[in-house]
Amino acid sequence: MRIGLFIPCYIDQFYPRVGVATLRLLERFADRLPRDAGNGAAPQIVFPRQQTCCGQPMANAGCVADAAPVAELFTAAFADCDYVVGPSGSCVAMIRKHYHGLVRDEAALAALQNKTYELCEFLVDVLGIESIDGKFPGRVGLHQSCHGVRELGLAQGSERVLPDFSKVRTLLQGIEGLELTGLDRPDECCGFGGTFAVFEEAVSCMMGRDRVADHERHGAEVLASADMSCLMHLGGLIRREEKPIRTMHVAEIMCEALRIPIDV
Repeated sequence: MRIGLFIPCYIDQFYPRVGVATLRLLERFADRLPRDAGNGAAPQIVFPRQQTCCGQPMANAGCVADAAPVAELFTAAFADCDYVVGPSGSCVAMIRKHYHGLVRDEAALAALQNKTYELCEFLVDVLGIESIDGKFPGRVGLHQSCHGVRELGLAQGSERVLPDFSKVRTLLQGIEGLELTGLDRPDECCGFGGTFAVFEEAVSCMMGRDRVADHERHGAEVLASADMSCLMHLGGLIRREEKPIRTMHVAEIMCEALRIPIDV
C-alpha cells in the first residue's frame, strides 16, 4: 500500500510547514490502512520527486496547452500509488474535476481521480477518523474554501441549511480547549480565486476584508482552513492591517494538538 504525498507548488515554496504537517499526520494515522496481503508490509508514504504543479494556474488563465503537459507529468508521477493525498482542496479539485482533456490516457486519468483525496477528506472518509485527541486552547474560525465545499463535498453530512465543512469540523471539534466560532455568512468566498485577485484586486480585497470582519465579530483568535491559498489571501490582509488573528492550516492545528513537531 503506497500513499503518495502531493505537496502543491505554493505550499512547497511559501508554506513548507503545512507540507510537513501533512506528512506527520499521515505517518501518525496510516496504520489504519490494511497491511499488504502478500507480505504483511505496513502502508508506505512516498513523495514522488518528479511532481511539480497540478496545472491549475495555467488552466485557470486559459493556457490549456501549457496545462496539459503538467497534468500528464502529475498523472505519471503518482501512477504507482494506491492513494494520492494533498493539503489543498483547490488543487485536489483541479485533478478530480478538471483534468479531462488534459490527460490523453483516459484510463490512467480515471485511476488518478478515483484515488486522489484532500487531507481531511482522506482522514475522515478513508481512514475513518472521527476525532483528533490532544489540546489546542483557543477560539478558531473555520473558513470554508469554495473548492472544498462545492467541488469536493467536504460539507456533506451537515444538518444545517448552509454547509458547515462537516468533515473538517469532525477532526477539530473533539480537540480539548478548541472552540469553533460561528459566522454570519459561512458560505462566502474569501475573494482570492487565483488570478481573480490579480485582475480584480479591489473586489478581491473587499471580499477578503468582509471575511476577516465576520470572523472578528465572532471572536476568532485563529483563522483556519483546509486550503492554504485562501489563508494566503486572508493572511495578507490581516498582516497589512495589523489585526491580532493568526492563520493556520488545519493540519498545523492537528499537529499542535497532538504535540507533533513540524519545524522545517
